[in-house]
Formats: sequence, structure tokens, C-alpha cells
Amino acid sequence: MARSSSGIVAGLTVAAIAAVGFLAFQASANVPDSLGKPSKTVSTTPTAPKAPHGKKDPAALPAPSGAGVRVVYSTGGDRVWLVGAGNKVRRTFKVTPGTVDPAVGTYAVTSRTGAASGSDGTQIEHVVRFTLVNGIAIGFSAAVNGSTDAPDPEKKLGGIRASRADGDAMWAFATVGAKVVVVK
Repeated sequence: MARSSSGIVAGLTVAAIAAVGFLAFQASANVPDSLGKPSKTVSTTPTAPKAPHGKKDPAALPAPSGAGVRVVYSTGGDRVWLVGAGNKVRRTFKVTPGTVDPAVGTYAVTSRTGAASGSDGTQIEHVVRFTLVNGIAIGFSAAVNGSTDAPDPEKKLGGIRASRADGDAMWAFATVGAKVVVVK
């Protein structure tokens, strides 16, 4: 009797696998076009769009910039990306760096100040700080007068200046604890 029951179980298992395979095939054949079937190759790594003439688009999110909701700052490209859920860039903009750069790495926003006087004496707003380098605070801000002029190279300054509109966007996006990824 043990042999016949194991034969029945094996037969039922084969029938169940065949039924599931058939139903999966039927379901995949009837997916509406509006759902957009995935292509044969799926990549989870963001690819940088190409600018005209095959050059890399400087506004494209750098590939090695982490994952999740984050601020990405390129010290080499003097650009910031505000990246939301699903790795979607909500906004990108050029910035004017201070004279002291943070090291490449991942940080968190440590403090914010609505309005202050920058270490260069400029009235600034929407200050979002994320690290210190040799006692110099590094963070994003916007000059109240709208200036994004290069800082005095003789001074040690950590302010990364954006336009007022971009500073507003940073202020709304990067609250205390938000991830900041610095890339080259």
C-alpha cells in the first residue's frame, strides 16, 4: 500500500506542477499592454543619458551614488541631485563650492538653520549642514542676495552655494537625518 500511495502523491505532484505552469503561461500571455511587459534584460543600475555627440550628460545622476532617498553632491562636477523614491531625480542643479571639500562618502544632515551670516560675511538662508572638515562646517545654502560667486580662495569656507530657488528645494527636501552622498 505504501508503494501505491507514493505513486499517487508523485502523480498528483506532477499534475499540480503542470497546472501551475499552464496557468502561469496563460497569465503571461494575457497581460494588458498598458502594464508594459518587462524587456528581456532588466538593469537596476541607473545609466547616464548621453548628451549630443556621444558625450556623457553632465546632469545625469552619477552611477555610484548609492540608493534610496538622498542628496547627491559631486565635488568634481559642482552639481547636486535631489533623489526621491525609486531612484527618481526630483531636481538637479549647479552649485558653487566653498574652498574646503568634504571627502567622498555617505553622510546625514546634522543641522539646519533658516537664516544666518556665512563665514564669508554673506547673509545666507536655508543652511543644510552635513559634516565638518577640520572644524569647518560643510553644508548647502543660498545667499539672500542671490549671489553664487566663487568664494575667496584665501579663506577656508565650507558653504556650497546654490541659487535661492535651488536652496528652497534643498531646504524642503533635506531635513535633519537625510542621507547625503558625496561623489567625486
